Amino acid sequence: MKHDLLFEIGLEEIPARFMPDALAQMESLLQKALEEAFIPFENIKAYGTPRRLAVIATGVAGTQPVRTVENKGPSIKIAYDAAGTITKAAEGFARGQGVAASALVEKAGYVFAVKEEGGQEVEGLLPGILTGLVNSLNFPKTMRWSDLDFRFVRPIHWLLALFGEKIVPLEVAHIKSGNKTRGHRFLHEGEITIKHPSEYVEALRSAHVLADQEERRILIEEQVKDLAVKEGGQASIDEELLEEVTYLVEWPTALCGRFDTEFLALPKEAIITPMREHQRYFPVFDKKGALLPLFITVRNGGSFNLPVVAAGNERVLRARLADAAFFFNEDRKHPLADRLEKLKTVVFQEGLGSIYDKAQRLKKLSSFIRQKASLEAEVNVKELDRAAELAKADLVTGMVCEFTELQGIMGREYSKLDLEPANVSEAIFEHYLPRFAGDELPQNAYGRIVSISDKTDNIVATFSRGLIPSGSQDPYALRRQALGIVGILAESGYKLSLSSLLKESMALLEVTKDSRDNLLEQLLDFFKLRLKNLLAEKGLRYDLVDAVLAAGMDNIADTFKRAKALQEFAGTGKLGVAVQAFTRVANILKQAKEKGTVQQELFTEQAEACLCEKLSAVKWQSGDLAAKGDYLAILDEVAELAGPVNNFFESVMVMSPDEKVKNNRLALLSSVADFAGTIADLSKIVEE
Repeated sequence: MKHDLLFEIGLEEIPARFMPDALAQMESLLQKALEEAFIPFENIKAYGTPRRLAVIATGVAGTQPVRTVENKGPSIKIAYDAAGTITKAAEGFARGQGVAASALVEKAGYVFAVKEEGGQEVEGLLPGILTGLVNSLNFPKTMRWSDLDFRFVRPIHWLLALFGEKIVPLEVAHIKSGNKTRGHRFLHEGEITIKHPSEYVEALRSAHVLADQEERRILIEEQVKDLAVKEGGQASIDEELLEEVTYLVEWPTALCGRFDTEFLALPKEAIITPMREHQRYFPVFDKKGALLPLFITVRNGGSFNLPVVAAGNERVLRARLADAAFFFNEDRKHPLADRLEKLKTVVFQEGLGSIYDKAQRLKKLSSFIRQKASLEAEVNVKELDRAAELAKADLVTGMVCEFTELQGIMGREYSKLDLEPANVSEAIFEHYLPRFAGDELPQNAYGRIVSISDKTDNIVATFSRGLIPSGSQDPYALRRQALGIVGILAESGYKLSLSSLLKESMALLEVTKDSRDNLLEQLLDFFKLRLKNLLAEKGLRYDLVDAVLAAGMDNIADTFKRAKALQEFAGTGKLGVAVQAFTRVANILKQAKEKGTVQQELFTEQAEACLCEKLSAVKWQSGDLAAKGDYLAILDEVAELAGPVNNFFESVMVMSPDEKVKNNRLALLSSVADFAGTIADLSKIVEE
């Protein structure tokens, strides 16, 4: 008979940022435990609020199914002696398996213990499964309480464990399980008895707790939007903020507050940031996109005394905005450029000077990128120098010191007020992009260049100190920054050598010459892995990615073009024939000691001359295509070589006893491989 399983861990308030992963773990850990115990179930869903982590498994079998298990033992030669008598080795194996030695089964030269397992009542297995689930949960931070030698995200106050209508007995941190839970901390008194898992969600709803996080999220979004429309505006709903608020409340009620219109004189980001980042408020805009003197917040409770709650939130925000206005007015007493001298007092990294020193490096590296990427006509060198010089100046402003999330944003606003060129102001903001996964990339050429410079300097500087990311440890967010560089180069199409960029950065950072080669190798491996992951995320098969990267990755934009072309070519049906042909070429070239030069006078077979002639023709044809970056068309030319290559192998003995002829044939095949390898190493592609 099937039953539903409910397990709830009641806690003190859990940090909202921990909740999504914790709920995913609840589902995956329970699923894994049930599967490993061979317990059938229908569905698993986790529920979470600030005070609880819960999971319900429906249709859980009441009894393990019986299954036949065959365990392999020693070989027949070892299991029986010459007289056919069972040996001690076989007897020991049988005893360990819990079967009679005479019951061992011979199969494929070995003896097997065949037995039936399972058939246990699931009710008796669940205490161990649920206790193991609690002990397996991982959190970014944990704590101890009382005198317990037990760590968890927050102190546990109750455990609810039901299998059907029966309590699953277990104990964690001196808390014994039962069939009771608790409702909203302030809107419901006393405990709630749950008779069956199917009652859980509705029983909590009656106690002013929306247990389903998705239901809470939808309700919050609807309330915020509707309230904004009622006030004559449109709410700006940031997805990260919406998720955070979802896990901050159990019974959401949106309410609207106001702030003084005088604060609208501040840059809108200086208002929105305190609202969103510090107070968890949603800003409201009019239909033209102008910020209104309104905010919407979500209360963890009902509609009682909402005006009082709104007034309290207004007082808090007023103080925040007053601070912002003070810092803004103080900052405006001096132009942004006057802050450069103060950057000398801010350390960049240990042993690598100040932020001022970094700004000087950014100027030089940005100029290097402008030249090497052939952007002289597009980018004014004076404006680029100014953008790089001022990029970090806002770090020592009062506004950014108070609200660090505004770095780059305030630099842009202050530089605009200082009447700096528009490209300079935009670059100051854009050089921080992308700030997180999925964030926008810089769109302005000046912003792109300074962004690449800044991220390259950060990565090379940190690597030079031996602080290379490992495992999940990446305190300087170098992986994200490397992905940012790759994304910018891929989107912009800038023809920039990655190795030359890294070498220039090492020189500017005064990395010792004897350590540069090793450092460059580490950096290129680091970028290669980022590039590999990014190409895989874009849907390329692993073997196509390997094939493209094997042909080189120094020009990131070019690598993306080749990858896109190879992916498209793989869908034409021509790839298989080309792969087979060029894999044969690659295999035989493993025997070539050196490439050599093709000498047509040494040809003795018509197939040699035909292959050489076709190779010359496709090379000539591909010259213009390569200049245009039309790699799909070049791949078509490569595929045209497959026929002559196959004919060559059928008609010619490559490893001729004549050393000169043999080397000449290997040189011809090497030329063929070199041409095909300009786009991808086709021998690395796996064709089914």
